[in-house]
Amino acid sequence: MQNWLFTRARQALMAALGAIVATSLLMPMGAHAATPPGCAALQAKYPDLKGKTLVNAINPHTPGYEAIDPKDPSKYVGFDIDLGEAIGDCLGFKLTYKPVTFAALLTTLASGQADIVISDIYATKERAKAADFITYSKVFDGVLVAKGNPKGIHGIDLTMCGAAAAENTGFVEVPLVQDLGPKCKAEGKPEPTLQLYDNNANCIQAILAGRADTYVNDVNTVDQAVKANPDKLEKAIAVTIPYSVGIAVPKTKPEFRAAVMAALIEVQKAGTHMELLKKWELDVNNFKEPDILTAD
Repeated sequence: MQNWLFTRARQALMAALGAIVATSLLMPMGAHAATPPGCAALQAKYPDLKGKTLVNAINPHTPGYEAIDPKDPSKYVGFDIDLGEAIGDCLGFKLTYKPVTFAALLTTLASGQADIVISDIYATKERAKAADFITYSKVFDGVLVAKGNPKGIHGIDLTMCGAAAAENTGFVEVPLVQDLGPKCKAEGKPEPTLQLYDNNANCIQAILAGRADTYVNDVNTVDQAVKANPDKLEKAIAVTIPYSVGIAVPKTKPEFRAAVMAALIEVQKAGTHMELLKKWELDVNNFKEPDILTAD
């Protein structure tokens, strides 16, 4: 009788454990993501952020980084979305999102309509006049062209002479293309022309429609475009750009900048940053330890 009761008890225990395992397999991965241990001290150090809801200004047209969720158009998905929410979790605040054109990201922040910008924006000295940046990613650009590269474009160089380049208004690549003008003229070649758009999707569509010959942007964005249109697009080359991607914060809030910087360090130490790069199929070589870029 005792053996029978022991067997039944053991079977009940195993069934309960099995149910727990099964439930854990069905839960989303994010549900298991533990808050890094150093975050408790940060929440104590920056108590004013805990329980707040902050606004992140984004240009949600960069698949892999920030894009409209195809399953729910009221939500956004991508590496930057997840990274921002990991930082918020560390400091005890939540994020909502304000979609704007790329050129309006920093003006939206400066006007107080947003509290932070985590949207694959390159940190430059010029942009640091409008906001402080916490850099977190190296930059490698890709040169997107039509399949077969009919214009023979191989970089931001003289092979771009006479070509039509589609770019986002405000992108750092715009002056790089413009700087080619005098060099092309000196070689007796026509200058490249620029077509300015509000987002990556429109730039890519310009090439697909035959209106533009090339588009230079973050290499992961270019790779995503090729992956989505393998019969129509290709990456001519990857080029190194001397910038880093950064999180923009108001210049008037140095304590908030320090808090975000400290939280990003904890998120990186916990391995979350690297896990998110892999989750969104981004190059892990983009990883960099954070730095501050400010014009002050």
